[in-house]
Amino acid sequence: MTDTATDIVKDSSDAAFMADVIEASNDVPVIVDFWAPWCGPCKQLMPRLERAVKAAEGKVKLVKINTQEHNGVASQLGVRSIPAVYAFKDGQPIDGFMGAQPDTALNEFVARLTGETDPKEEAKVLVARARDSLAAADPGGAAQDFAGALALDVENAAARAGLARLYLDGGNDDEAQQLIQDAPDAVLEDPEIIALKSQFDLRAQPVEADETSELAAKVAANPDDLDARLELAKALVGTGRNADAVDHLIYSIRKNRMHDGEAARLFLLTIFEAEGTESEVSREGRRQLSSILYV
Repeated sequence: MTDTATDIVKDSSDAAFMADVIEASNDVPVIVDFWAPWCGPCKQLMPRLERAVKAAEGKVKLVKINTQEHNGVASQLGVRSIPAVYAFKDGQPIDGFMGAQPDTALNEFVARLTGETDPKEEAKVLVARARDSLAAADPGGAAQDFAGALALDVENAAARAGLARLYLDGGNDDEAQQLIQDAPDAVLEDPEIIALKSQFDLRAQPVEADETSELAAKVAANPDDLDARLELAKALVGTGRNADAVDHLIYSIRKNRMHDGEAARLFLLTIFEAEGTESEVSREGRRQLSSILYV
């Protein structure tokens, strides 16, 4: 190895960025640390990032750019807060983070760049961290980690489903649906993916404003009109009243479970899938269904 410590970690500038980062990243990944003398977190991060890079023994380089003196490249990259760290490979930014990070995260970051970590395992770590962020009421952090996990492993169903649910929570149904539509075949049978697909199927059913009340009156007039009950259940789902829909479907199955090719049971299973296994609606509905089918 011909690289010296100076070659592995060096200060740079806007003028030298092309040579020190873009061209150099054709040989090994180059990490760029944007910092400033007034930035306390920058001073805490820099020595620990240097240690992680030097421990890789030349498999990755570190370039430090003082944004107080050289802010051109940072502005072009959209850096608004520091420390900001970008990793370049073959002339392109491929990874990065903002803010101070613990040593474990820095070591994982460097290992990911040098190919010494399993992307699928790293994706699992990010998913776990995303779930911790959700538990701490930090959907933004969760979204970032779910997206990062998906970038590492497109077959990580938990990351895909987690990000899709966050899109749904934010009212971005189209993005959520696209994520599920783009899911590779390997994850199509995952319970979380199935649940989301079922949710979209249920949402796709149009409901007129007064349809629910009209159907409810029709069922009240003739309780054993199972076709009307099925239509009422679908209308109730369209308004988010899944528990009420389950009650009507259970009634229909008790009355005649084979009616219309078991349409009530099949629609009931779609609701269970959309609700997920942890839902009280799903658990109670499955209990009632079992009491009918297995007695």
